Amino acid sequence: MSLEIVILAAGKGKRMLSDLPKVLHPVAGRPMLEMVIKTASLLDPTHIHVVVGHHAELIEQSLNALPHSLRSRIDCVLQSEQLGTGHAVSCALPNIKDDSLVLVLYGDTPLTPAQVLGDFIIESQKHDLCVLSAYAEDPFGYGRIVRDNLGKLEYIVEERDASEQTKLIHEINTGIICAKASILKKWLPKIRNNNSQGEYYLTDLAGMLVESGQNVGLSMAPDFSVLTGVNTKSQLAFAERTYQHMQAEQLMRKYGVTLADPSRIDIRGELICGKDCYIDVNCVFEGKVELGNRVRIEAGCVIKDCKIGDDSIISPYTVMESSLMKKHTTVGPFARLRPGNILEDEVHIGDFVEVKKSVIGKGTKAGHLSYLGDAQLGAGVNVGAGTITCNYDGANKHRTIIGDDVFIGSDTQLVAPVNVPTGVTIAAGTTYTSKIKAAENDLVISRVNGLCINGYQRPRKEK
Repeated sequence: MSLEIVILAAGKGKRMLSDLPKVLHPVAGRPMLEMVIKTASLLDPTHIHVVVGHHAELIEQSLNALPHSLRSRIDCVLQSEQLGTGHAVSCALPNIKDDSLVLVLYGDTPLTPAQVLGDFIIESQKHDLCVLSAYAEDPFGYGRIVRDNLGKLEYIVEERDASEQTKLIHEINTGIICAKASILKKWLPKIRNNNSQGEYYLTDLAGMLVESGQNVGLSMAPDFSVLTGVNTKSQLAFAERTYQHMQAEQLMRKYGVTLADPSRIDIRGELICGKDCYIDVNCVFEGKVELGNRVRIEAGCVIKDCKIGDDSIISPYTVMESSLMKKHTTVGPFARLRPGNILEDEVHIGDFVEVKKSVIGKGTKAGHLSYLGDAQLGAGVNVGAGTITCNYDGANKHRTIIGDDVFIGSDTQLVAPVNVPTGVTIAAGTTYTSKIKAAENDLVISRVNGLCINGYQRPRKEK
């Protein structure tokens, strides 16, 4: 039996108090809807049907930005009027074959693991329709699962329609169901909207099927926290911290990472770690980041799409993107690596140094207050404080090439395009241009002659 997945994403999300559609609000740096779709894709469905309504064009734009391998499985279904979850699923049914199994998910429930859904699908195949429930310490706001004397599902009632006695029930409806398409097509048109909202509730379907003698199953998920929907900014923040807690636990269990405080780390992508890594507080990892063995990331660093070699140290408040650091390198504090850098073994990039699209040779050191852009530095180079590669002429970028064992004094300007031979010493305050034809091991110096004016009087403001 083929699997078809319907994701409901048409709601306005009024309680978010935002012009952005609710399902496009991010958790871990990605829209919630994208997270749900990627989880759904792990279940290998034939198609993923996303039901859109409010700001449909913005949601479709977001979907079009997904990789083609994922986007090709998705079709958007317009729910022109938001008449409830039952009506939303009905909108998708014309695109689904009768002999399919249909899993209904929600675009504002981003944390549900694929394993939980996979187990639920297996259980659902024993029934005409199956409901996923969970136990909630605080069930406020959720529909309640009402069981009969034998412990079987009797019906589901929404919070606003529940009696005071029913509200005491802690087993809640997650909203996720799995059913045969033929059952949905037969019974959804029979749902009525005689409730406080005047909507067609998908939850009413379970009670109708029970009354008619159909085989309705009930499966309880092991963890309610990963099944909570997001309707407010407070719930969005809760989803974010829940996700980050899950990621922190995985780092410690899977890789043995030492986290200074597991509650103060943000992973917005994939973080792969070697042995004995240490991560201090308030670090953010985006995209795909790989840490080698014994890597130390100190407080407040932001690292995106980087690979960091064994025994390297990233000092506090360093920002790095799309760069490769090899073994025994040190960067920071307060350094910035913009995209396109390769730092060879034992390189040191110090405080307030910015590096962009450069290759830095083995053992080279740039201790502080420098800019290295579009540059290639050899091994063993010393970059003095205040060194600037002047790589932009107002229209084009130019490269700076520096040989091995070059010593660059403080406050040097390297006006690209320029090539500094091996072993050259550049005196402090030099402006090095292509007109300078230095040979290996030369000393290059360009300074304005010093002038002393005796008895000089500075201008003073009149009182």
